[in-house]
Amino acid sequence: MRKLLSAAAIAALLVQPVIASAKDVEPVKISGPANAKGVTTVAIGAFNVGFIFESIDQTAASGGLMGAFGGTTKAKSALVGVTPEMMQAVTDAAYADFVQQLAAGGYAVQPAADLFGHGALAKTKSQDVPLDINIALEKGSKGKATYFKPTAFPSLLMIPGDFLGSGMSSMGINMSAGQASMALNNYARESGVGVVDVVYLIDFSQQKRPGAFSFGGLQVNSALSVSADYSRMTLIAPNGKQSVITIKAPVAVEGEFVEKSDASSGTDKALQSGANVAGGVAAVMGFGGLRFGKTRKFEFAAKAGNYEEGAAKAASLASELLIGRLGALR
Repeated sequence: MRKLLSAAAIAALLVQPVIASAKDVEPVKISGPANAKGVTTVAIGAFNVGFIFESIDQTAASGGLMGAFGGTTKAKSALVGVTPEMMQAVTDAAYADFVQQLAAGGYAVQPAADLFGHGALAKTKSQDVPLDINIALEKGSKGKATYFKPTAFPSLLMIPGDFLGSGMSSMGINMSAGQASMALNNYARESGVGVVDVVYLIDFSQQKRPGAFSFGGLQVNSALSVSADYSRMTLIAPNGKQSVITIKAPVAVEGEFVEKSDASSGTDKALQSGANVAGGVAAVMGFGGLRFGKTRKFEFAAKAGNYEEGAAKAASLASELLIGRLGALR
């Protein structure tokens, strides 16, 4: 399982040099660092916060019961009790905090109306609000996420790389993302102002992804975090070139934000156990290995008030990490 970054760890990392030794594990990956040099005035073209509502995580063949056969072990997790109003509140709080941190970091932040009212974006269409996406997580894992934009923004824009869609349903979103990227690029060139694009993906279960399930069963730990690899900040410089800072270790907070329960029915468990025993006996008798494995369902019930506070705090810590690294590149 990935190592989580706490608030104390982030504070320590921000005072470290941007370039770490080969033995260090960097909490972020930076592409095109030189493109951020000298950019001090920015407009925020997108600030999207996604919330994972469902995830399916699986191992490869695990060896199975009695060591006689293999099977795929799956964990199906679902988040319940989070309303659109709660997600919008988290997004608005995270955006306000991000703008404040940018300003405190020495950046002049242009009003959103300056960008969205510019001719470069005249033909740019908003994605659906909220935006539902079937996402590909890590190898062997997938999920469903809903993305929100700040209330202050008239449009929800994404650029290529802001998400990794699963299936054909994301093709249209990818096409729109390409058009939005071109529009924001044109704005940066015409205005001489850098454009910032941010996407955070909030996870609720912190599965051991991928392939780290134990022989005895699944361990699913409840937590709130800004997910690694799917959360990042892109700066489009006035010359049209990009600096991309991607979070590589989940930024998590601890607290009573969700309550986990085993949602697997007794019938499901009994059927799987019986199939596994039958498969093991068949293998011993020379009839070949049968692959059944296990499936467990978990439900995470959000605690109203606590959930919003925890998600906003995780986003704030992620912003602190990203803005700190961006400022070091300037």
